[in-house]
Amino acid sequence: MDRFRMIFQYFQSNSESVMNGICGLLALASIKIYTCFDFSCPCLHRYNMAYGLGILFVPPVAFFLCGLILNRQSLVMLDEWRRPQGCRRKDPAVIRYMCSSIMQRAMVAPAVWIVVALLDGKCLICAFSSSVDPEKFPGFTNATAEQAQELLAKVPCKEDELVGSSTSRRAVSRYLRCWSQALGWSILLMLIIAAFLARWLRPCFNQAALLQTRHWSNYIDIEQKIFEETCCEHSRLFAHKCILHFFESMREEIRQHSFDLPKEEEEDLLRGITHQDQVNKLLKTWYYEKPPLDVSQATQRHHLGRERPPPWTGSPHVQSKFPQHTNV
Repeated sequence: MDRFRMIFQYFQSNSESVMNGICGLLALASIKIYTCFDFSCPCLHRYNMAYGLGILFVPPVAFFLCGLILNRQSLVMLDEWRRPQGCRRKDPAVIRYMCSSIMQRAMVAPAVWIVVALLDGKCLICAFSSSVDPEKFPGFTNATAEQAQELLAKVPCKEDELVGSSTSRRAVSRYLRCWSQALGWSILLMLIIAAFLARWLRPCFNQAALLQTRHWSNYIDIEQKIFEETCCEHSRLFAHKCILHFFESMREEIRQHSFDLPKEEEEDLLRGITHQDQVNKLLKTWYYEKPPLDVSQATQRHHLGRERPPPWTGSPHVQSKFPQHTNV
């Protein structure tokens, strides 16, 4: 049990490992779905191409969208791109790095589907069987143009009575499967070469800039996680305090059911944010005016904040309108 807990904590703290795992699972799912899929070409001249190309390209689009949806960094990247400037400037290089990383992971499963489908050859045979030149195959030379198109459209159907046992049908099928597999291996080779060049040519570029963009992209992700965890913790304490105020007459009974917190510790964890308007103002300030990336300034403001009330406490009018209850 401890081993599974350690593995879970590792993946929870390492966002890249989680995204790589999801990427691998989507790739395996694409292969499994294709092998289990019952491919049935309509064997009609008007519908073969639509069906074959649809099976070849529509599922990859779905896998691509799933990769974007399951990737947490896509939302983080969009938030960073759309947020107001505020006190922290936006670095386009960091946004481009995050977008590139997201796209690379989202494209793995679609690429696997397309390569597997091309190596299998069924989609291309169904889509382009009617486009083959009948003059190249002796079994279709004596037929009229309309009859040749009808016979070529039935090439993917082995059980059809007209072309089921025809050697010309097998010749057309082998011809298209050859082109399909050649295209699939070519795409696979190009992907491998692109990955190889991206890996081995990376040291030729500015490593300092790469380290900076990678560091700050990880920082944005971690900062968002910590902010959400802090908000959840504050919400739990805030809800606990509201419940205690509402059930003031049942205070002792509620404290006996593991809701008990020392008053000093609870007040300290709430950090003076004890009203709904204060929480809304804090969240709005976080979105519109994120703090600058300068810890020294934050430390100085923290020391000065001990001598004056926090900015979210508002004016004396607001304090009189929302009195703070200290006795629970």
